Amino acid sequence: MLLFRILGNDTGGKIFLSILLAVTVIVPILNLALPSENPFHISSYTVTILGKYLTYALLAVAVDLVWGYLGILSLGHGAFFALGGYAMGMYLMRQIGDRGVYGDPILPDFMVFLDWKELPWFWYGFDQFWFAVIIVMLLPGILAFIFGWFAFRSRVTGVYLSIMTQAMVYALMLAFFRNELGFGGNNGLTDFKDILGFSLKLDSTRAGLFVASSVALAAGYLLSRSITNSRLGRVAVAIRDAEDRVRFIGYRVENVKLFIFTISAVLAGIAGALYVPQIGIINPGEFSPINSIEIVVWVAIGGRYTLYGGVIGALLVNYSKTFLTSAMPDIWLFALGGLFIVVTIFLPRGIAGFLSKHRSGKNDR
Repeated sequence: MLLFRILGNDTGGKIFLSILLAVTVIVPILNLALPSENPFHISSYTVTILGKYLTYALLAVAVDLVWGYLGILSLGHGAFFALGGYAMGMYLMRQIGDRGVYGDPILPDFMVFLDWKELPWFWYGFDQFWFAVIIVMLLPGILAFIFGWFAFRSRVTGVYLSIMTQAMVYALMLAFFRNELGFGGNNGLTDFKDILGFSLKLDSTRAGLFVASSVALAAGYLLSRSITNSRLGRVAVAIRDAEDRVRFIGYRVENVKLFIFTISAVLAGIAGALYVPQIGIINPGEFSPINSIEIVVWVAIGGRYTLYGGVIGALLVNYSKTFLTSAMPDIWLFALGGLFIVVTIFLPRGIAGFLSKHRSGKNDR
């Protein structure tokens, strides 16, 4: 079976996908089928939060693919996530039509407010869902390809490459803050009404977006695992460990880096596109360099070079943030930093690495 051939000996991946399948089935049932007074009922708010966590998990898988298996510490993946989010946000804005505050059937409210007379050319086509989906994948992929083409062929590596990725995301953040760029400026895009004709306020729509996020996470994981288990993946690991040797024996190192980096960016863009309709807003704050650094923290805590470790880290850190911001709003950042320090010192391979080592130890007995 293709699924088992892709996963191979990935026991952790099999467990993760099994749990994900169960959650994907159970959560919508408990949300839609049970009345709100039932103790097992899951609220639509909780479904939305879980859906957001799943998009973060897909983003973490994308980062682990390039950091854990290729050795590229990207501090700019937040840019690809935000670009995918903006592409979906533009589609959602076009769906508002004359239901906006100013009642213009073509121009979004912020354009009417800024006295724009016509829709910019780069907004054309976003009234069609299929076009938005293409741009969600194409735009981050093109940016990653152009960036990688110059960076990898110039043989920029290590901390210098990380700084360049962070400079990229910072430049985009400054650009998207400008009103004249045509993306809502500081306020971004918001006040979405529906997607594919379904109201975003309906419980069934929220559950559908949760399922879509789950399916995207599973597909992204399987795609990433198929790459890492292939010959290309083995070459990528060799590049991570000894790039000069791989280049010396004849491999085009820059091509391997470029392909995997671009695939990772596309996955991040898809995660951003699923994030926006669930949260209801996309603004330049998503480009913040801090966000990209935080993604790396998720992967480090969960355990890189596993893929499912990134999922663990994303879920753990973001659940902790949700809990701590309400329970300890004044010190939650210190608590989160303490979690990172503890894991780094006592679990250098992350939670997934610890679990894998513990499982191997039990099998050896």
